[in-house]
Amino acid sequence: MRFLLTILLFLSTLSALEVKSGYWKSGETLLTFFEKHKIPQKLYYNLKKLDQELCAEIYAGARYFMSYEKDRLTEVLIPISEDMQIKIYREKGEFRFTTIPISYTTVHDSFVIELQNSPYYDIVKHTGLKDLADEFVAIYKNSIDFSRSIRRGDKLVISYSQNMRLGKPHGNPKIETAMIETNKRPHYLFNYKSRYFNEDGKEIEGFTMLRPVRNSWISSRFTKKRWHPILKRYRAHLGVDYAANRGTPIRAAASGKVIHKGRKGGYGNTIIISHRSGFRTLYAHMKGYKRGIYRGKYVKRGQIIGYVGSTGLSTGPHLHFGLYKRGAPINPLHVVKVARTKLKGKEKQKFKTVLQEYKTQIKQIIASKATPKHIDILEDGDYITEVKVASAAQMVN
Repeated sequence: MRFLLTILLFLSTLSALEVKSGYWKSGETLLTFFEKHKIPQKLYYNLKKLDQELCAEIYAGARYFMSYEKDRLTEVLIPISEDMQIKIYREKGEFRFTTIPISYTTVHDSFVIELQNSPYYDIVKHTGLKDLADEFVAIYKNSIDFSRSIRRGDKLVISYSQNMRLGKPHGNPKIETAMIETNKRPHYLFNYKSRYFNEDGKEIEGFTMLRPVRNSWISSRFTKKRWHPILKRYRAHLGVDYAANRGTPIRAAASGKVIHKGRKGGYGNTIIISHRSGFRTLYAHMKGYKRGIYRGKYVKRGQIIGYVGSTGLSTGPHLHFGLYKRGAPINPLHVVKVARTKLKGKEKQKFKTVLQEYKTQIKQIIASKATPKHIDILEDGDYITEVKVASAAQMVN
């Protein structure tokens, strides 16, 4: 009887719940969003500075959800990374703000396919994952010319993981190891400490960055998701803070095109640079910009683009430095390094151990003729239904 009542309550809640979604527009801020949906702006102004700064991480194109009961807005969920989202909700008649983890499942798969077309086309055909194909092509682009080297019948092996949320890929796939043949000759790549290396321990992807501020120290490190025991909530810091004297030059960490120059919410004066292979870098709280820097300008690695300041929501002069790969924030300290692109000494010995494990895995994949899982991705209408069911289930529980 109790089970039946729970089901009836669930169905009645589902019928009363309306879920709408939208895509965050370029240039939109949380304040303009609040104004549009009649959420009191004092909610934003009463936030702690770190939370206000975090709101600047909402990226153009992010898909958010709004729940209504009887035409009354009850909850808003806005993603700021693969792991975290902003939650605006009603409690005792007032809107409140918090950050919560994003729930997702992870698909792991390893497979081998014989190429019939291009690696990109065949990966998408067999898996349904365009981002997986993009990632595979990106990590090999500096070492193999796919248009000239690949022959029909050459083998391709991938072992990867992909987060899934409500029937859709969530964030970027992670390739653990890969192999592709050119005229039956294998070329291996291995993910070691979030970077890709060949058999010799030489980095292949080749995206290296300079430290953007010289004579600085790290005052705050990258944190994707951390439970704060005192505040009893999750916190995140999606970049690295370099503390330095006001006016210290800021240099482009890598060559690329300036795609944003101006104010960006709590980040104050900000520059965003687009780089190859889907990377972007963000430089925030700047005192000012180097003369001649403008949106659309191409800059070289090491070129001065601005100066350290404390504009926006900042307690002192520092550079907030963010790194993103296809929109997802990643730890800059995994990529920023000096010119070292080949592993040596003890680090290479550790890599060799991992290398043997990966090569054994690839041999097993080929021997078993493992076929890829095809991920069936929900259409938008079905996706909204899944969100609605998930929201209703959360309310019942």
